Amino acid sequence: MKIAGSVALVTGSNRGVGRAYVEMLLSLGAKKVYAAARDIKGVEDLVKANPGKVEAVKLDVSSEADVKAAAAKCRDVSLLVNNAGANGSSGALAASSLDAASREMTVNYFGVLYMSRAFGPVLKANGGGAMVNMLSVVSRVNMPLLGTYSASKAAAWSLTQAVRGELAKQGTLVVGIFPGAIDTDMAKGFDMPKLAPRDVASLALKAVESGTEDLDVGDMAQGVAAGMKADPKAVEKDFANYLPG
Repeated sequence: MKIAGSVALVTGSNRGVGRAYVEMLLSLGAKKVYAAARDIKGVEDLVKANPGKVEAVKLDVSSEADVKAAAAKCRDVSLLVNNAGANGSSGALAASSLDAASREMTVNYFGVLYMSRAFGPVLKANGGGAMVNMLSVVSRVNMPLLGTYSASKAAAWSLTQAVRGELAKQGTLVVGIFPGAIDTDMAKGFDMPKLAPRDVASLALKAVESGTEDLDVGDMAQGVAAGMKADPKAVEKDFANYLPG
């Protein structure tokens, strides 16, 4: 698939990687980008700066009604980027309640499922197109410090494989992106090397154009992927050192 001339929809476009996706899509010649966000005030500047190219869409991916309305409105989408995410930074047992876990699973798993079900037929109608799912290095191995977030991202990876299998017959490419820590608000409290959002978006869109189904972005993610092939139990034990509290 070529980005130039495509019509894309990016969830969570108001900041971080989502905003970087919108900007990168435009720089690569996308015909139109739907900048989706729960509060469209956060994308008004993108719309004003790119008249006729960017259209704001009010969309909370945890609301099936919102998702269905977006799919009914955005009938010309050929590239879907499932970027919106939630991270409560909580351990599975250390958390005082299950509120964060519930929110993470609702957004990171069910949000992607809602979007896939609603936009699968849209992509089919527009020739197949592609879907990009923003996963994480912790989709591959759980970090107890982010125990419930890791679990939700692991679920999203499994879902990505399921959707990929079901949409293959209609010619839709489903790409899973596995980055390490990214320099966004979500990773603000982590003292470690972080990837630039623009670099992540750029590499993800290159994966779309090359037909790459799974991409580990950054040294950390690539190292974890290699470790999981060589000695997955050693990687699990290493990550188990990152504990909540």
